[in-house]
Amino acid sequence: MRRVSFKRHRFPPTVIRYAVWLYFRFTLSFRDVEELLAQRGIEVSYETIRCWTIKFGHQFAATLNRRRMPPSPRWHLDEMVCSIAGKRWFLWRAVDDEGVVLDMIMQKERDTAAALRLLTRLLRTQPVTPELITTDGLRSYAAALNEMGLLSLHRPGRLRDNNRVENSHLPIRRRERKQRGFKSRKSAQRFLATHAAIYNTFNTQPHLSKRWHMRQMRARALVSWKAATLAA
Repeated sequence: MRRVSFKRHRFPPTVIRYAVWLYFRFTLSFRDVEELLAQRGIEVSYETIRCWTIKFGHQFAATLNRRRMPPSPRWHLDEMVCSIAGKRWFLWRAVDDEGVVLDMIMQKERDTAAALRLLTRLLRTQPVTPELITTDGLRSYAAALNEMGLLSLHRPGRLRDNNRVENSHLPIRRRERKQRGFKSRKSAQRFLATHAAIYNTFNTQPHLSKRWHMRQMRARALVSWKAATLAA
């Protein structure tokens, strides 16, 4: 496994890893992370923390994604409206039936071409072939799946049939409010991709697990995080 280089950084890797983990794991701003570190006697500016999240976040996320178990072949697709620099964009997302985020892409349109772009990315990047694809009533999904020859897998359900992906939008909504909207498409895509990888790793779903099982899942998540962020 390729390790992360922390060379030419004044702070030790443990501090950098902890700051990046706090920012992506919880609904915190850079100033919130700065204050939490200060409470522990670590004086670092919020701007430095921002640079850490940009430089190291995608590296950690890429390693976590490589370590991830294959997802379920039952997929749920949906799109949500986001504000980027005051303009309306659509975030197209896919999760499996366990709530694992498979992929997402920020797009300007809400049409067949946009749906086709998401499905093409999914088929190219996921290690499993879908058995069932559940969507809402948007006709763009059916048109795109028909063009790809996958219409037989389509399940255009009612709202409650797609609750899995609808509920997975909530963490993003919280982050969007905390950040007062995204500033650019590129930064939004970068942040959400990193957030998804860390969310998938630490999403123990405590409301569905017994306490002992949740502790085991949390311990495994921490082991994966430490392995993915080892210093070179």
